[in-house]
Amino acid sequence: MADEARLKQDILKAVSDAQDLDALEDVRVAALGRKGSITDAMKGLGSLDGDARKAAGQALNALKTEVADAVEDRKAALSAQDLDQRLQAERIDVTLSAAPESRGTIHPVSQTMDELMAIFGEMGFSVAEGPDLEDDFHNFTALNIPEDHPARQMHDTFYLPPAEQDGTADAGGPGRVLRTHTSPVQIRTMMRTPAPHRIIAMGRTYRCDSDMTHTPMFHQIEGLVIDKRTHMGHLKGCLEDFCRAYFEVDDLPLRFRPSYFPFTEPSCEVDIGCSRANGELRIGAGDDWLEILGAGMVHPNVLKNCGLDADEWQGFAFGMGVERIAMLKYGIPDLRTFYESDLRWLRHFGFASLDQPSLVRGLAR
Repeated sequence: MADEARLKQDILKAVSDAQDLDALEDVRVAALGRKGSITDAMKGLGSLDGDARKAAGQALNALKTEVADAVEDRKAALSAQDLDQRLQAERIDVTLSAAPESRGTIHPVSQTMDELMAIFGEMGFSVAEGPDLEDDFHNFTALNIPEDHPARQMHDTFYLPPAEQDGTADAGGPGRVLRTHTSPVQIRTMMRTPAPHRIIAMGRTYRCDSDMTHTPMFHQIEGLVIDKRTHMGHLKGCLEDFCRAYFEVDDLPLRFRPSYFPFTEPSCEVDIGCSRANGELRIGAGDDWLEILGAGMVHPNVLKNCGLDADEWQGFAFGMGVERIAMLKYGIPDLRTFYESDLRWLRHFGFASLDQPSLVRGLAR
C-alpha cells in the first residue's frame, strides 16, 4: 500500500507540474501507457494471493481512474491557458482605422455612355450595335457620301488591304475600313428590320487624327428616329430634353445653326449656352455658345439606299462624340488623357462602381 501511495503521489505531482500539453501527454503515457508505471504494477498482481490480489487490483483501478481524471482536468486547464495566450497575442483593436484598400473606378467614357443610355432609354430609344470593321457601302455610299468627299481620303480614314491580299476573303469584302462613325449601324438597322425605328448607336470609331481634341480612336453616339410623321420640331424637342438632362441645367439655352451633312437635309449644328468669363467654362450661363453635336432630317437618298420609300417614311438623326461631352461636363481639358492609363487621372475622374446613372437618383455623384 505504501508503494501505491508513493506511486499516486509521484504521478499526480507530475500531472500538476506539466507546463504544456506535450509534457502532459508524456506523463499520461508514462503512467497509463502499455509500459507505464500503473500498467507494470497491474502486471505484478498475478504473484499475489486471492484476497491481496483483489484488494491491490481495486486500489490500482481506482488510481488509474484518478490519474486519468487528473490528466483530463490538467489538459482542460492547459488548453484554456493556451487559448488565453493566443487571444492576447492575436488581439485586434477594433477602434483603429481600417487599413486602406485599393479600389478601381469606372472610366469616364463608360460612365458617360451609361448616362446616355439612361437618358435616351427614358425617351423610348433602344440600343443597336454593329461591327467596327465596315465596308465602303455601309460606311460611305449608303449615307449619300459622294466619291470625292474628303472623308473617303486615306489621310482621314483607316483603310484595310483588299480581302484577296491578306487571305481573308470573307472578312468584309472590298473597300474595308475601320468605321469612321456609328452611322453604319443606322444603315444596317434600316436594312435589316422594318420601320419604324427609334435607336441609338454607341461605340468605337476611328479616324486619322491626333491632338488635344482628337484621337485615332474615339467613341460616338448617334440617334435615329424613322416614322411617318416625325419632323424637325421633334428633333429640336428631343435634343433640348437630352442636353438639359445630361448637363443637369433645366434652363440650358440651345441654338440650332444651319449646316451641311451629306446624309441629312436640312442639317444643323447644335450649340449650348455657356460662359468663358475669367478663363472658366460654365455650361448654361453667360452669352457665349459652344457647339456640341450635329443633326438633321434623314436625307431621302439615304432612305432609298436602305429600301425605304422616301415619300412615306421620314425621320431625324443626330450624332456627337462621347469623350467631347464628357470633357465638357466633367472639366477634362485634354482628350488624350482618356487613354493614357494614368491611375492618378483615373482615381480623380473615375466613378465608383455603384454610381449607376438614373434620371430618378441623378446621373452622376
